[in-house]
Amino acid sequence: MAEYQTVRAGVGARAAAIDEGLRAHMSKVYGTMSVGMLVTAGVAWAVGSSAALLSIFRDPITLQPNILGWIAMFAPLIMVFAFGAAINRLSAAGAQLFFYAFAAVMGLSISWIFAAFTGMSIAQTFIVTSIAFAGLSLWGYTTKKDISGWGAFLIMGVIGLIVASIINIFLGSPAIMFAVSILGLLIFAGLTAYDTQRIKTDYIAHAQHMDKEWMDKSGIMGALSLYLNFINIFMFLLQLFGNRQ
Repeated sequence: MAEYQTVRAGVGARAAAIDEGLRAHMSKVYGTMSVGMLVTAGVAWAVGSSAALLSIFRDPITLQPNILGWIAMFAPLIMVFAFGAAINRLSAAGAQLFFYAFAAVMGLSISWIFAAFTGMSIAQTFIVTSIAFAGLSLWGYTTKKDISGWGAFLIMGVIGLIVASIINIFLGSPAIMFAVSILGLLIFAGLTAYDTQRIKTDYIAHAQHMDKEWMDKSGIMGALSLYLNFINIFMFLLQLFGNRQ
């Protein structure tokens, strides 16, 4: 009996340690994501509120992108693929620096919203996005339902959104833009819950190995995933409900 109690106490202690580590890991994920959001917001506001800076990338009247604007628009997508390919060769510090550089480039790519939409509309959309994101992420973290099967369908949906968005750049169809925005909201809402649960389960699966380098880089990749979900939900909501200048 004493031996059984000792084993049981050891199991309980390990479970408590994993649970404490998980909370610290998730806090780091959300903290890294939040810093990235601040970087994005700062760059977007600095460029978008300055006619001189914005004119480097877009026509100040029509807000149509020039060559540099097109580069800024597609640079985040290229950086995401590059990040995924290079993550194993980067140190944790290098991966974090890359993430913040990506956040700055993302701010540059969406800076035009400060010229296209009212400040109040941007602020209101950000608050709504924050509330929705928090609820979705909390559900993904606490639900007992296994939603790992959503991943393949959601990724296919993202690929479809990217293709449709690129095609609509040349077509300029409001109907396609509306459909993309509605579908995009649903897809990235699902990804927010899915990614949160994936980050949690990945940590639990690897916690016993105590690989700090993996945990640090995993936290940064998790922050990137949630950051992208937040940005996309925000942009789709702004496109649908934002008040233009």
